[in-house]
Amino acid sequence: MRRQFLTLFLTLIVLILIGGAVSIVSAASHSTPGGISEPTVKEAGYATGNRVDSSGIVTSSASPNGVVYLGSSDHNVYALDAMNGTKIWNFTTGDIVTSPTVANGLVYAGSWDNNVYALSANTGKLVWSYTTGGGVDSSPAVTTSYPIIGNGVVYVGSNDYNVYALNAKTGAKMWIYTTGSWVTSSPTVANGIVYVGSDDHNVYALNANTGKQVWSYTTGNWVESSPTVAKGIVYIGSDDHNVYALDAMNGTVIWNFTTGGIVTSPRSSTV
Repeated sequence: MRRQFLTLFLTLIVLILIGGAVSIVSAASHSTPGGISEPTVKEAGYATGNRVDSSGIVTSSASPNGVVYLGSSDHNVYALDAMNGTKIWNFTTGDIVTSPTVANGLVYAGSWDNNVYALSANTGKLVWSYTTGGGVDSSPAVTTSYPIIGNGVVYVGSNDYNVYALNAKTGAKMWIYTTGSWVTSSPTVANGIVYVGSDDHNVYALNANTGKQVWSYTTGNWVESSPTVAKGIVYIGSDDHNVYALDAMNGTVIWNFTTGGIVTSPRSSTV
């Protein structure tokens, strides 16, 4: 079960992904006769055709109620009304769909059918697709501040061992960086650097413009976890049971903490 909480206007939307069902709990305030504000809870749901491992993203731009975008193991990307769970559209890929990203009116999602898709956030129509050499477990990271091409850039990993930078508007390949194994980690971009893990045990920092390696750090096992960057520090987990804090500029270990099992935290989905 994965839960994502987001405040949308004055309404709290709770997405609960269980098996193939998406439950949407809306908690809104109302006033009692005594003037005390109490929550009113409503629940709606939408059943997909298979289990939902994707993290949902909620946006307020495509519908007055907000829209939930998510992928499913039934091979579909779904757009659901955030207040009542009604399906707005779905797009069918060739395999399991990972957690999507929404930016500039497009929904970007990877699929185990080897493709990265860009779909209209309003209609679900295909804008472009790019075929990699392996399944795409990684969730795309999208930036709009690329200094050379103003359309933005999509950064995503593939099980063909590569990290890709694609033009966000057209899907054209800008660069590829090859690691030593699957890239199921979802990239994070900060200060012109792409941070991502690989199943070759490494954490990589790549120049966002060129794809050239800035630094790498070797952990003791696969790095399926997705990095977070804050105040010059990269935080990331590894299947070696450790959480690492690395200097964002050079990859030096600041500290590590040993947990009781593998650390495969998913990307934090934000809009």
